[in-house]
Amino acid sequence: MKITDRLLIPENELEFSFARSGGPGGQNVNKVSSKAILKWNIDANTSIPESVKSRFRSSFANRVAGDGNVVIASDEYRDQPRNIENCRDKLAQMLASVEKPPKARRATKPTRASKERRLAGKKRDSEIKAGRRIKY
Repeated sequence: MKITDRLLIPENELEFSFARSGGPGGQNVNKVSSKAILKWNIDANTSIPESVKSRFRSSFANRVAGDGNVVIASDEYRDQPRNIENCRDKLAQMLASVEKPPKARRATKPTRASKERRLAGKKRDSEIKAGRRIKY
C-alpha cells in the first residue's frame, strides 16, 4: 500500500478481520459482516523510517497497543469493500500527517510598544495601590 513516494506498507503486513456492523440497516445488519477492522504491526514494518514511527506513536498513542499493533475500524458504509478502503485511507492519512517532522519554533522578542504598554500598566497599578496606603 503506497502512502507517499517515500512511505510504503507491504500488503502482507495488513491484516483485516470483519464483524457485524451496528446501527440501522434492517436485516442486512444482522446477516452481513460489513464492518472492517484493520490490524497493522508498526514494529514489524521495516520500510518506514524509525523517526516516522516514533512520531506516529506519540501522535496516535491511543491507537497503538503495547505489542505495536495499530487497530483501525470502519463501519461507515453498508458494504465490506468500501469499509476496507476506508480503513486503508485512514491509515494512509495518519502516516502522511506524521511523515514530515514538525517545524522548530523560533523564539520571538516582545516589541518595544508591548514592553511600554506592560510597564505603563504596572505603573498605573502601583499608583492605585499606593493611593490605598494610609499615611499616619
